[in-house]
Amino acid sequence: MVLLAQLVGTLYGLLAVIFGAFGAHVLKKTFTAEQLNSFETGIKYQMYHALLIVMLSFNFNLETALEQNMMYCFLIGTFLFSFSIYGLCLSAAKGRKMRFLGPITPIGGLLLVIGWALLLYSFFKNLI
Repeated sequence: MVLLAQLVGTLYGLLAVIFGAFGAHVLKKTFTAEQLNSFETGIKYQMYHALLIVMLSFNFNLETALEQNMMYCFLIGTFLFSFSIYGLCLSAAKGRKMRFLGPITPIGGLLLVIGWALLLYSFFKNLI
């Protein structure tokens, strides 16, 4: 699980940098200001969580059910949240908005919130 988290976390970071450059240099010509803002939100959340995933993979063994569930929430939540935003923005810019992606974004966001709550719980349980 640690290796998976490290690989996916670094892949997310790499892709966030690439997508950020792509958005700044290519998409700004075809996206509306609102689409570009949404795309940038996806990139920010992807990078924040890429860093978090890598940091947690070096600080936790990811052997307990709590740690594994927390990591799955971050891994899957980041993918669903950020990549659904990318899909929505890109498809809208081409005039064929993939509306089925709309409900996926908040599911990804909910998984991120659950991941953070599990991380908070892991800290509290060690205090007690």
